[in-house]
Amino acid sequence: MNNTYEIYLISDSTGETLDRIFLALKAQFKNIDYKIHSYSFTRTENQIMKILEDAEIKKNSVILYTIVDNNLAKYLANASDDKKIPCFGVLGNLILNFSKILNQKASHEPSGQHVLNDEYYERIEAIQFTMNHDDGNLINDFDKSDIVLIGVSRTSKTPTSIYLANRGFKTSNIPLVNENSLPKKLRDNPRLTCVVGLNTEPERLVDLRKNRMNSLKETENKNYTSIENIKKEVADAKKTFQKYKWPSIDVTRKSVEEAAASIIKIHEIYSNNAK
Repeated sequence: MNNTYEIYLISDSTGETLDRIFLALKAQFKNIDYKIHSYSFTRTENQIMKILEDAEIKKNSVILYTIVDNNLAKYLANASDDKKIPCFGVLGNLILNFSKILNQKASHEPSGQHVLNDEYYERIEAIQFTMNHDDGNLINDFDKSDIVLIGVSRTSKTPTSIYLANRGFKTSNIPLVNENSLPKKLRDNPRLTCVVGLNTEPERLVDLRKNRMNSLKETENKNYTSIENIKKEVADAKKTFQKYKWPSIDVTRKSVEEAAASIIKIHEIYSNNAK
């Protein structure tokens, strides 16, 4: 018996939203075998019919879709129903309900979220800024950041910064070697911008650093992977965060997305207090 589900993700845009929604959905089920079939920029009945013909042949097909054109969405739903294929619209009811709340009609424009508006250009600017201020670069410019991440080596500063940049936050990250390695301007005025410390369990850092050294084929720097040295680094980092009253988060068991969500909440509190 074939228990693999054929998941058809049909979008009239890039499909990025649908990909993320399915990732969140499947995370709720421990045992699921599936194969993804992604179809982006699906905007005609002919395209839909070809997809459904393929889905009908396979067993255990399930369709998820984000199509903002009402007529096309109805066509997909009805055709799927005719073929007895489970089919679920992700945005339809949400758009309809929001339309009622806002008392205005939705544009039903595919790729509406990708319009080249001010928000889009601000996000691109944030990404460029963050790339330029990675790993302590342009350190004297840190006060132009929305968020500054500080942590010892291998505490996910760079990937978290990039994720935050994609959310529109200009982010600098600064390696914490010791307290004196931080910019004097930051030490003199620790509330100049939103600063968040990143920390993790020493044992986890040992593994991360050893993997890093192996990837670089470097074996000389024993201090970098010493558990005793790392314990001291982590303890000193915590003392530094406490001294300057910087909020910190433990990223040991957090994904980049989870860490970023916590940081954004901290930024909101900082912004509200700064008003």
